[in-house]
Amino acid sequence: MSVMFAQSRIATSAPFNKPVAGRQRAGQLWSSLADVCSLLGVTPTVAATAADDVVFQHVQFKAGQRLFTIGQPFDALYLVNSGFLKTVMIDDAGNEQVLSFPMKGDVLGVDGIHLKQYMSEAVALSSCDVVVIPFKVFSSLGRKYPELELSLYGVLSRELTREHAMASALGSLSAEARVGRFLVALSERYSAMGYSGKEFNLRMTRQEIGSYLGMTLETVSRTLSAFDRIGYIAVEGRSVTLKDMQALKTMRRLPPSQSRSKEVPSAKKLFTNFSFEAAEDVLAAV
Repeated sequence: MSVMFAQSRIATSAPFNKPVAGRQRAGQLWSSLADVCSLLGVTPTVAATAADDVVFQHVQFKAGQRLFTIGQPFDALYLVNSGFLKTVMIDDAGNEQVLSFPMKGDVLGVDGIHLKQYMSEAVALSSCDVVVIPFKVFSSLGRKYPELELSLYGVLSRELTREHAMASALGSLSAEARVGRFLVALSERYSAMGYSGKEFNLRMTRQEIGSYLGMTLETVSRTLSAFDRIGYIAVEGRSVTLKDMQALKTMRRLPPSQSRSKEVPSAKKLFTNFSFEAAEDVLAAV
């Protein structure tokens, strides 16, 4: 789905049920440059704040819809205002590699700048509201407000820093440590958005987490079960409660005796687990 909004007026909203400032126009939600700066976490200049002639349009996507696809001509950046997404690479055989799980305040489509075409795909994991920033408008704003341009490049650099941190984790940490750091990172993002950093729902499947962390679905499920068993977390389906943040943040590897449960689960527990989480991940893998 390609969208081009190149008017002098562009858009925004916030995660879940907390939309940021926006204005309705012809049934569409629009946001000012100052609103967009706030969503990005940068301080707008006085001149940029006064730029009422520039607004950005919001676009809504349902779970499963794509914002852009690999090879599609690059024309805009997408700023997440609410909801959860994943970005993926797809090889010639159709295998999907998850690259990130963007949420409020994240910018998508940066990889399309160099070759003028998107190099990955962005897929909504829930109902999403995104702000479309035409790249021509982005560039002209940078020329008009140099200090704003520096702040926006800082945001793009932040995205790269996160990717580098994950690449480093994949190359140096054990499977258990990767899952632990992943949960801590999610917790920090939720806290930054004003939500509970200790109790939250995983919007992605175990298979998608495994793809992101370089692990199998089975290893992710086994690790979460081990964390639950030793008291680091409490997990029920997609609901997770973090009980020992420090252990998750600093652990290197679980003791061999804890890496795999030795108890035989009851028939009731087996049925419950399969009926909900396992069934969903098995279907996702098909």
